[in-house]
Amino acid sequence: MRGIREAKKQATRQAIIEAAVRLFAEKGFEKTSIEQIARAAGIGKGTIYGYFRAKEEIFLAFCEDEIDYAFAALAEKNDPEAPVLEQLLTLFISQFRFVTRNQEFGRLLMREMALPRSTGRAQSRELNGRYVRGVGEILERARGRGELSGCFDPLTAIGHLYALHLLMLSSWYSGYLQNEAEVTAMLRVLLRQALAGIGAEAEPSRAERELLQQLQERTLAAEH
Repeated sequence: MRGIREAKKQATRQAIIEAAVRLFAEKGFEKTSIEQIARAAGIGKGTIYGYFRAKEEIFLAFCEDEIDYAFAALAEKNDPEAPVLEQLLTLFISQFRFVTRNQEFGRLLMREMALPRSTGRAQSRELNGRYVRGVGEILERARGRGELSGCFDPLTAIGHLYALHLLMLSSWYSGYLQNEAEVTAMLRVLLRQALAGIGAEAEPSRAERELLQQLQERTLAAEH
């Protein structure tokens, strides 16, 4: 019985999150009410408060699911001792897929990641801590294998890498990157550069040079 109750609770929680994501994308975060979310999820308003105290907590629950999804994909696809570049690429592409499967909500998520609200700050910091620890473990293992220099600071390195993730999302929504293959190729170039250090990276491949040329042309064309 306990297993059945737990499964029902998880199903209700997921129904709330999915209804909220859909409404946030359609109406915007501010214009979506708890009543509307409850109605879309097919439950009572009071039931929602048994799971979440406010809309912000529902939003952050989605962010938590994003982190869980990305690290689960990493665990499934990569050996913990795989090259650090491949592990980071798997992690960030998994996040990209999760965030962009709903275009409008992805835009909202980007804004919230770049300019977080004051409400829900403690929970947001907890999620950030989980993310930092997860990526930090990847970098520390790579340092132990000799892939990375022993003199870098993990926290600032993670900040730099996360900025690349935001850049990829921005480039996707701006139309500079037009499919997942381009996102993957460009992210590989940027991660390789970040890991090697600017000015020390290997020469890009022919395919990478062609993609970089296309992006330059798209960027310049947008100015006219």
